[in-house]
Amino acid sequence: MTPLSAMVVAALIERGWTVATAESLTGGLVCAALTSVPGSSDTVRGGVVSYASDVKADLLGVDPRRLAEVGAVDATVAAEMAEGVCRLVGADVGLATTGVAGPGPSEGMPAGTVFIAAAGPWPSSPTTRALALDGTRDEVRAASVAAVLALLLELLGESVAVDTPGAP
Repeated sequence: MTPLSAMVVAALIERGWTVATAESLTGGLVCAALTSVPGSSDTVRGGVVSYASDVKADLLGVDPRRLAEVGAVDATVAAEMAEGVCRLVGADVGLATTGVAGPGPSEGMPAGTVFIAAAGPWPSSPTTRALALDGTRDEVRAASVAAVLALLLELLGESVAVDTPGAP
């Protein structure tokens, strides 16, 4: 359990909201971080690991034309993943991660290129962020988890200071 995941779970429970995750490069780490918190069953609905583009399109409803044109490492794709997982599992909030963990480039993007998104019952939904992260594959994945949890806390009006190496 991390302090960020505990803060997210507490904030969601306080609001009576549920959460789901749609993950590509993090491979389930966001959902694992959330479910590591005691009491998380009161808020976590589930998660989808959508590593393949056809899973993003078929299961989460990401526009297949966009995937074909720009690839999966894209802000709009992240936003559609977050919205799609909300619809799929009936959650109030959806979190999404997509990007290149490394060690090398993928889809013409350098390692550390990441897009995160949060969808939910707030005016700016869905909200996306582009990240340019440094580090090993594991460090990029861990920083992506921290960044998407911090994004949600920010959107919920919670103050949090997160050191995300390599993030702009």
